[in-house]
Formats: sequence, C-alpha cells, structure tokens
Amino acid sequence: MNFFEQQARAQRNSLWLVVLLVLAVVSLIVMTTGAVLAILYLLNGVTPGYVQVDGSGNISTSRMIDLLNAPLVGGIALTIMAVVVLGIVFKRLQLMGGGAAVAEAMGGRLINISTNDAAEQRVLNVVEEMAIASGTPVPPVYVLDDDAINAFAAGYAPQDAVIGVTRGTVNLLSRNELQGVIAHEFSHIFHGDMRLNIRLVALLNGILVLGLLGQMLVRSVRYRRIGGSRNSKDNSVAIMLSLGAALMVIGYAGTFFGNLIKAAVSRQREFLADASAVQFTRDPDGIGGALKKIGGHLSGSQVQALNAAEYSHLFFGQGVKTAFASMMATHPPLGERIRRVQPNWDGRFTPVVPSGMASNKSAEFVEQTHAPRPDGLAAFAPHAAMTAIDSVGEPQAEHLAYAQHTLAQMDDGLRQAAHDPYSARAIIYGLLLSPAADLQARQMEALVAHADPQVFALLQRLAPRLISLDPAFRLPLVELCLPALKQLSLAQHRVFMQCLSLLIKADGVFSLAEWSLYRVVVHGLNEKPVTGRRLALANCADDVANLLRVVAQAGAADAKAAKEAYEAAVSNLPFALTSFNTNAVSMAQLNKAVARLQHVKPLEKPRLLKALARCIEHDGRIAVREAEVFRAVADALDCPMPPLLADQTLKN
Repeated sequence: MNFFEQQARAQRNSLWLVVLLVLAVVSLIVMTTGAVLAILYLLNGVTPGYVQVDGSGNISTSRMIDLLNAPLVGGIALTIMAVVVLGIVFKRLQLMGGGAAVAEAMGGRLINISTNDAAEQRVLNVVEEMAIASGTPVPPVYVLDDDAINAFAAGYAPQDAVIGVTRGTVNLLSRNELQGVIAHEFSHIFHGDMRLNIRLVALLNGILVLGLLGQMLVRSVRYRRIGGSRNSKDNSVAIMLSLGAALMVIGYAGTFFGNLIKAAVSRQREFLADASAVQFTRDPDGIGGALKKIGGHLSGSQVQALNAAEYSHLFFGQGVKTAFASMMATHPPLGERIRRVQPNWDGRFTPVVPSGMASNKSAEFVEQTHAPRPDGLAAFAPHAAMTAIDSVGEPQAEHLAYAQHTLAQMDDGLRQAAHDPYSARAIIYGLLLSPAADLQARQMEALVAHADPQVFALLQRLAPRLISLDPAFRLPLVELCLPALKQLSLAQHRVFMQCLSLLIKADGVFSLAEWSLYRVVVHGLNEKPVTGRRLALANCADDVANLLRVVAQAGAADAKAAKEAYEAAVSNLPFALTSFNTNAVSMAQLNKAVARLQHVKPLEKPRLLKALARCIEHDGRIAVREAEVFRAVADALDCPMPPLLADQTLKN
C-alpha cells in the first residue's frame, strides 16, 4: 500500500473513529438512562403506597411507564452527551500544541539543538538525516529521563510533529539501532498514525469522564452524610450513591472496550512501521537489534513517565504493563516483531548493561563511511522527480545516503548556525537576498527598520556565505532551521514572517525561488492539516493550469520550450486544460491555486505530482529552482517528497 492509499485509509479510519464514538455515546446514553430509570423505579416506584396489583396478582408496571417521559429521558441523554463532549473538548484543548503538548505531558525535555552532549547530538543528527531523506520538516526532539528503551512520535501533522526518546534509547542503542527506531517513528509521521493516535486519546478521555463523574458522586455521599439531613424519607443519598456506582461501572466499562479498540488499531500499525523502517534504512539488524535489546534490558520498554498509560499506543515498544495483556497490549509481542524483520533470529535477546552511550563499529561521521566526496552535489538524474514520487511516504536507503552525503558537504558554520533561533532567522533572510547589489541594498534597508537588531547583525555576518551558497544546499539548510524557528515566541514569529514578506516584495519582482522557499518555511511552521470536503482534481482545472504555467515558464529557455513542457504535463492528466499562454501568473494567483489544490482527494494527488514531474523533466534536465518548486508544491499537498536523487546516487 503506497503513501496516497495510506492517506485515504487514514481518513477512513478517522471517519470510523467518529462512527464508533457516536455508537459508544449512544450505548452509554441508553445504558445510563436505563440505570437512572431503574434506580428511580426501585427507590420511588415500588413502595407500599404505590404498589398496584391486578386481578391476577401481578405488580403493575404503570409506575415504570410513568417514569419513561420525554423530558426525563431527553435530559439524561443531553447530560451524558454534554459530559462526553466536554471531556473530548477538554483533552483536545490540552493537546492543541500538537506533539510538543504530548511530550511535555509526559515530562519530556526539549533537547537543546546546540547541545554539547555527544549522545544527544547523535540523536539530533539521525533525526535530521531522516527528515531530509524523507522530505518532512525536521521535528524537535524531546528526551524522557527514563532508563527504559523506548521512543514515540506525536503530533497532528508533520509540521507539528515531535520525536521523543528515552534516556535508555539515547545511551544504550548503537547508531544503526537508533536509526532503525527513528525510522520506525518517521513511518508513523508519514502514514497519518499520529493524528489518529491523538484523536484516540481525546475520544477515550470523553468516555473516561463518565467514570470519573460517577466516582465524584460516590465520594460526595460521604460529605452529605456528615452534614446532611437525617430525614428517613429522603432518598437523595441512595439515589446519588446508586447513580454514581452505575456511572462508574458504565464509564470504566466503556474505557475498557475503548482501550481494546486502541490496542487493536495500534498493533497493526506497528508491523507496518517496522517494515517501513527496514525499507528506509535497508538494515533489518538496526530495528531488530533495538528490539532484542529491549528484551534483554532490565527495564525493557516499560516507561515510568507521567501519563505514560494515556499515551501508551504512541510508543515504539510496549510502554506500560496491562491487565489482560494478550487483548490490551498496544504492541505485538517482541518475538513476533523481531522474526518479521529477522526471520532467522535464534530466539535470544541481547543482554544490556548500562554503561553510557553504546559503542558502534561504524564511525559517527557519515563522510568517513563513504567514498571521497566530489566538490559539489551531482546533477539531478533525468527522471529524478518521477522516482521521488514513487517513494513518497516510502523513502529508500538511497535517499538516506543522499541526505547524509548532503549534510556532510554542508558548510559546518552554517549548519551550526541553523540550530540557534537568532541565526536561523538570519539564514532564512540571507537565502532571500538578491545577488544584485542595488536590490540587496533595498532589501537590507527594509530589514534594518523591522528585524531584530541581533538577527540583523548575524545576517550581515552570514550574508556573503549565503549569497554564494550552492543552490542545492538551500532547501536542506531551510529544513535544519525549522526546529529552531519553532521556538520563536508569538511576537518574534510575527516579526519574522513580516520580514520575509518585506524581503520578497522589496525588489518588486515575483521570483519562483523566493516563493518556493517561503512556502517551505510557512508550511513547516504555520499550516494546520487540511480538513473539510475533499475536491476532485478535475474540479481544480484552472488552478492546475496556473500552477503548470508557472513551473513550465520557470524551467524553459523561451516561450516555445515552456509551451512544450506545459503540453507534456497536460498529457499526463485525464482531463483537458486551457491552452498555454504567456500571461504572467501573480503570486496571489499561485497561492490561491495551491490553497485549493491542498483539498484534492489523496488518491488523485499523484496525478498532479506526475504532471509536475513531466513538466520539469521535459527537457531532459532538472534545474534547482524547478526541484525547489516541486518540493514546495508537494509540501503544500502534505506529501513528504524525498529529495531528488543525483546520477551518482542512482548508480550506487
């Protein structure tokens, strides 16, 4: 199943969750209403003054029928619905921060992106490699101070995702084992599992609130007995006690069955993530070794973190002990997972002795494990875009090697600067500077009046290196800046986005390179997952035409070549578009087109991407600016596009 089918499946699963919630709430309403009526009937309906006996000696049920009136039943139903919905909304508000909110709820600590801890730096290096190789924004990394070997990915979308690792994972796994674990977590990011997992947390909280409400009612009886009335005819205490007990049973029973659903959904997704990790790293010993170390570690994968049980289905390994383990386990048995990636496993786990960061025979620095590097990155392969589309959401080992190779060649000073919130802003500003002296002076003038003075000073220092930077490093460098930029305060973020807009408008020219970089930054920092009605690609024909016209003109030497590229792209679509014309497409029109195309149905997105690929590959070569706009559009469509491979990488 490819990425686009996974997207469609994730949407269906989300829909089924809503259906299951509705059915669960209806069941809870029916059960609670029945319980309340039964309690009222038993306490008030069958008393000496109200018992009615018919001619056959049977007790009349007229009193019970009297209780079944619309206002009472409706009031109970509305109350239960309100309690469940409020529980869901409360939890959703708690998790509005996305993955960071989940990590912090478990006591996670954000790893300093300029950390001096060698083990933590290794984790950050692996995460950066995986992100660039897969075409997703580089996520912030949190560490849980726990000896267990475990990890998790959390968030609503790749833009707000975080990776979490335990201290045991940081210190006890070798680099290739760590790669296997992180690749597993990136699979959850690709395939929409994170959003589904957070929704499960919120839905289960809504049901759990019923049980908590019942518990509160039972506890309140004690205080009522201490200071309340002794009237023997007052049944309120008995009613509250009975109702509280009923709500506890119903609420906790609902939570039990909800956890069964959570466990069943989670177990199947773990197998897919394991397989994806092997495909990504092409190293079954990586993830297999990590799983065997869990089995041989005294603490295993059992996390002691706060609220770990609530988020147990997010973890790499079984995070908490459960009753009815075979039914309630959120992860498959370790042995079964290991045999799926290492069929010849001998059944023995790897003993683990805590002794600091695990050693690894392979060098930490990737460039030492590769052949000598060329002076610059190789040119893109002629069909690199089509190849990348086939790997959307399923990155290959070649993409990981390419990412490692790119990071190894990058200017060390710029790579380090990308890890600081101040210099990261300076880098993005610098990448938008024009090489023309007069235009650059105009841009600097606009910045000096609005940018943070410290950031502007850093920009002046970094500008020469950024202006002369090989264009192939532009997008990877932007990706490295994203975790630091996510740490900006609301006021800093507002000024940052204002300065980006000023830089783009300062020269008065619509540059596709500027637009592409801006789109990647905006998508990585601001945009939320697309919701609402999905559109057929044919219903966005004008938007597709505008996008293809822009891309065709950007990569063509003249109008004739642009027309040929446009027509080649159109031939890849199952519907007709307007004829090619050279009328300029404004940035506003392009943004509007991309905004509508974000709503295209998942299974129709490959058609648009393949049309774009035909457009940029038409002349047998792919320019860097074409690769950048291709990546920017893929980002807007929520398609994690791996980097376009070079001829040298393909030969390897």
